[in-house]
Amino acid sequence: MRDFTNIDHMSKRLIKRTEEREFAFRMLYASEFNQDSFDDQVNRLDAASQEKATRYVRNIIKYYHSSKKEFDEIIGEKLENWDLHRVAIVDKVILRLAIAEIFHFEEIPPEVSINEAIELAKKYSTAGSGKFVNGLLDAIYRNYKLKKRLKNNKEGISPD
Repeated sequence: MRDFTNIDHMSKRLIKRTEEREFAFRMLYASEFNQDSFDDQVNRLDAASQEKATRYVRNIIKYYHSSKKEFDEIIGEKLENWDLHRVAIVDKVILRLAIAEIFHFEEIPPEVSINEAIELAKKYSTAGSGKFVNGLLDAIYRNYKLKKRLKNNKEGISPD
């Protein structure tokens, strides 16, 4: 007989991370329209919402803001016949959030980050945004993986 208690724990953790990611997205989207710090934004929330400002949320927001310009350059390089300023703000926030997670949270499989970004795009953006986000993140991730492999080979680290 199989023991499914660990699977149940894992699914609860995935659900929690999905909720954390969505909360981070909502906070980041709001920050596009005001200059308040994350802490100021959280302080205005009710107690239940303040509890959602977990360590993951704080870290992803920190990486997002500290690397926003770099992330925009990465996104811009992959846009074909399109300028970054024409991309909907909601899509930019989703893309930057996923890139921050892929680059800074090695414990989260990139495929999960990409899939979660697609789901956020489907929920909060236009009908075609899921495909748009998927295509861009796939190209960005493939390029990131290639650069990481080249760097590891240069440093004498064997590729995975």
